[in-house]
Amino acid sequence: MTYAPRAVPRPDRYRVPVADYRDYHRDGYLRVPSLLASVEVARLSDLADALLTGRETAPSVPPAAGGSAPNDVARRLVRVHMLHREHPTAEWGLLLPRALDVLEALIGPDVLALQSMLFFNPPGQGGQGWHQDAYYITTYPDTLIGAWMALEPADEENGCLWVVPGSHCEPIYPPAHPYGSVHAAGSMEGLAPAANASSLDDDANALSAVVRGYPPMVPVPMQPGDVLFFHSHLLHRSFPNRATARSRRAYVCHYCNARSWVPWNHGAAFEGESANALHILARGATHLPFARPAFGSPVSTARPELRDSAPSRMVAMAGDMEPASAPALADQD
Repeated sequence: MTYAPRAVPRPDRYRVPVADYRDYHRDGYLRVPSLLASVEVARLSDLADALLTGRETAPSVPPAAGGSAPNDVARRLVRVHMLHREHPTAEWGLLLPRALDVLEALIGPDVLALQSMLFFNPPGQGGQGWHQDAYYITTYPDTLIGAWMALEPADEENGCLWVVPGSHCEPIYPPAHPYGSVHAAGSMEGLAPAANASSLDDDANALSAVVRGYPPMVPVPMQPGDVLFFHSHLLHRSFPNRATARSRRAYVCHYCNARSWVPWNHGAAFEGESANALHILARGATHLPFARPAFGSPVSTARPELRDSAPSRMVAMAGDMEPASAPALADQD
């Protein structure tokens, strides 16, 4: 059987420009302005409001004490993990079609949805030191990508993301223990553990020394509806919210190619050697187990075109490109 993936046509499909594809792989990140519609931003923002005020509940969000102001709840929570497994709007946000359109081009054609995080970041809260996302979420092959969806303006004052362009070319500096390393043990010289990764103390965070080998970090200001896609090796950070009256809400999700083996379930137990069966197939197809949306959010998982016999392929022969049949290909050295 041959494999010929095809994007499912849709009137509002976002088609990634070739220049943006190049920029992502050159810099390690890509900001797509206004990718989400205002009604989509409003729905996710309303979920944040509903959770903070107690108008809606989820198992991982304890109800606010009587009379608690929303920011008091946000200071207690700061962010909520894996909300897509508990609330239909969070699942819907994880599977927004235009965000998946970009992922389908950058890491696809087959996309597995892994993680969701709803950030509140009220004044005086938030911030995370230098880190690489694949340090925390391992996939084999290593195809992890993040999507940072802005629900409010994010700038240097209220804690926008800062990135080190080009640092996605770095390996993943591993944890001290042998489990969770992206790279084969003993395959690299000088791959020191990432001591105190994510610490805001740059003197303690070992990744600060790696950052110093690059040009200065750059901020990534965002407007509601903008989405930042970033490579799992990219060195990035944020600072605490220094604004006096502004939060910095964002919905941040992680995905990988659906043909990657994923022994990760946000620290929770899972059966067997991988947790693929717990993660949602969002685009395409896979030979591995997968989950379907628990709340019925629509996904495009049409089968790729399959043929019983291999079509002609192009191979170099005597300096020319000529079609060759599958058996002829098998005879090549």
